[in-house]
Amino acid sequence: MNQSEVRNYVERYFSANDCPTVERKPNYMTVQLSVEMDKLLMNRPFYWHYLEKTGGIPNPLTMTLITDHQTNNDLKGEYIHFGSPRLHQLFQSTTSLGSYIRMYENVTVHSGQSIPLQPWININAKVSFQCDRKKDVLLSLGLNLIHGQIVSDFHLKMMQTPLTPKLPDYCFTLASLIKPASGLIRLQKMVQTFANNEPDDWAIRARERWKQDLELLESFYEEYEEKPESYELEKQALKEQYEPRIEVEIINGGLFFLQKQVFTETNGHPAH
Repeated sequence: MNQSEVRNYVERYFSANDCPTVERKPNYMTVQLSVEMDKLLMNRPFYWHYLEKTGGIPNPLTMTLITDHQTNNDLKGEYIHFGSPRLHQLFQSTTSLGSYIRMYENVTVHSGQSIPLQPWININAKVSFQCDRKKDVLLSLGLNLIHGQIVSDFHLKMMQTPLTPKLPDYCFTLASLIKPASGLIRLQKMVQTFANNEPDDWAIRARERWKQDLELLESFYEEYEEKPESYELEKQALKEQYEPRIEVEIINGGLFFLQKQVFTETNGHPAH
């Protein structure tokens, strides 16, 4: 996820959660948080508890997010990038804000026309490759529920598409030939396939580092005929630190009804 994608995601995130942008520059943006988003993101429980007790007027904060690390240091804000704590917080917050949406392409309809919209199901997932180090990969997949086409980077395509939560006038939705539940299973299998097909060199190197530290641990306790409890604890700690594992988390998803097939990508493994 490059910085342009991070910027687009952040802008859409705050717009969807009723936090207007009060200043927008190429290298940063400032948003006015709503009361709900201030409570969710800014960690001010005592302030809000006091306000609710006294009946005071709420004063939610603004947030300045810097998207270019070369920005002048005099600017007060926080640098947000893929892997940063703030971006991770935004990802996590989608669970409490609602992990499912239903959107329609906001098409322009001329008089007398009737426009069909095709159904797509989408999931956004995070694949984490973890050992003593960690690499996260975000996948966004979309499946057409009529003919089964799967495309990757679906969220980027939707960022370039005007959307509305209400079915536009003079539009109608086509019936799905693939049930949404079945489509969801297909996409989950695609995510799992991506995780399984990722080169395992990271895991091999982790096991090598694990072996080296384990040999060092053995040397510390080689004089003991019977290993003490501390040895077993340290050995288990090394296992938890180095053992390679892959975790898959479905972040959110939704149904999208689009005017026409605008994607040229064919079925295949998702790109990242």
